[in-house]
Amino acid sequence: MSSRFAATISAGTMRIQSAHGISGHLAEIGTFEGRYFIALAHTLKDGERAIGIDNFVWPDEGIKGRLEANLAKFGVADRSVVLKADSLKLRSEKILSLAPGKKVRFFHVDGEHTPEHLSNDLALASACLDERGVICLDDMLHPGYPTLGITVNAFFAHEPSLKVFCIIDREDIVGATKFMICREAAFDFYVEELMRVFPNNIWPMGADFRSGKKALVLSLDTRLADIG
Repeated sequence: MSSRFAATISAGTMRIQSAHGISGHLAEIGTFEGRYFIALAHTLKDGERAIGIDNFVWPDEGIKGRLEANLAKFGVADRSVVLKADSLKLRSEKILSLAPGKKVRFFHVDGEHTPEHLSNDLALASACLDERGVICLDDMLHPGYPTLGITVNAFFAHEPSLKVFCIIDREDIVGATKFMICREAAFDFYVEELMRVFPNNIWPMGADFRSGKKALVLSLDTRLADIG
């Protein structure tokens, strides 16, 4: 359910990483049939892997087979590792063992939308993340999941070094908003690089997370409200 716009910004972020020597794997909790996963897997460099994690039970038991067929169809099967698992039962060591030698430079969290799963998935992502890596959260500000932000704020209270540096605005009611998160030391780097690469998509006001610096907002619609 990620939008094409979100995939463009996310892939652009990974290309920025590669250009600046930030290497590592791609990981995703909630891979489903692989639409977003495949787009990002195409940005990986030699020796980097795409790790897809899902319980593969919804909407039916054939979902894992459809993912694997899509990975082959779109040419990323050789760089992908697929794990059937409930993320609540995973440890970071297991995820990192699936593609040894590097940590994760881009971790997409789109698993079960419960407080327990989201808190756990954020902790897993943080533990697996390269120091200059990015965590990307799906379905933020989604009208169907209005309490997810409460869980995210609670997580930040225990992980103050992590900051939202960019909001990728929703494309429509299906293609939901994403938060992109990094360590505080990398905040300015990612904001400046994304502003350089996507100058026509900057929403002027930014996003105030009360963390000292406003996060970048990238959108297909950069209008401000007309208050007359």
